[in-house]
Amino acid sequence: MLREITLGQYYPVDSLIHRLDPRTKLFGTLVFLVSLFLSRNIWGYLLATAVLTAVIRMSQVPFSYMIKGLKAVVILLLISVSFNLFLTSGEVLARFWIFSVTREGVRMAGFMAVRLIYLILGSTIMTLTTTPNALTDGLEKSLGLLHKIGVPVHEISMMMSIALRFIPILVEETDKIMKAQMARGADFESGNLIQRVKAMVPLLVPLFISAFRRATDLAMAMEARCYRGGEGRTKMKPLHYSGRDHVAYGLMLTYLSGIVILRYL
Repeated sequence: MLREITLGQYYPVDSLIHRLDPRTKLFGTLVFLVSLFLSRNIWGYLLATAVLTAVIRMSQVPFSYMIKGLKAVVILLLISVSFNLFLTSGEVLARFWIFSVTREGVRMAGFMAVRLIYLILGSTIMTLTTTPNALTDGLEKSLGLLHKIGVPVHEISMMMSIALRFIPILVEETDKIMKAQMARGADFESGNLIQRVKAMVPLLVPLFISAFRRATDLAMAMEARCYRGGEGRTKMKPLHYSGRDHVAYGLMLTYLSGIVILRYL
């Protein structure tokens, strides 16, 4: 399951979504996430589904590769759906033991499941189609106004970029440690959920040691290259908006307007 995590990975393809400015993709992701919380009926989610499907097709990233990231949050998805399904009051459809399933609960559980899945897919598209360096530059440019009031925008963007880049590295490191301990007789597959979680505890010590070692090496490499923060730094590839970015902004605002209109239908 560790290798199924796609967040933080970049899928190199020459597609229209890949060629968009990172600021456009950041704004588009924000608009899509906000629209999911604005939607309150089936029509809003149908519009979100159509937009998400179109973006996935334009990104040219295989859908089978994209949905691999959903396997890591199945437990969270089941818990969220169960809470909404059994703990929402309303018209009772079925009852067993102390639990009751209501019409409103089924509706809320369905919307919650779709919302969580779309949240993950929308965020995954951004990381799969944007390199960490471009994401850092786009985030720094997007938050440029905060720099004028003393917020360390460059440092925050750099930390987020490093964190995203470390996700696949740490996942790969965890997989190596698990295989090494399985070769020594460790069992991570059998037993109930609590036993399997306890079996994962011995992985934490070598994983934390490896993470701190990588962080130290990265800090030393940045100091050796005279890195002193973002003040006065220039960009090898400055960001510039093109015509497709302006069209994308217009489509995003149109989509958000449609969601707001459908909210009251």
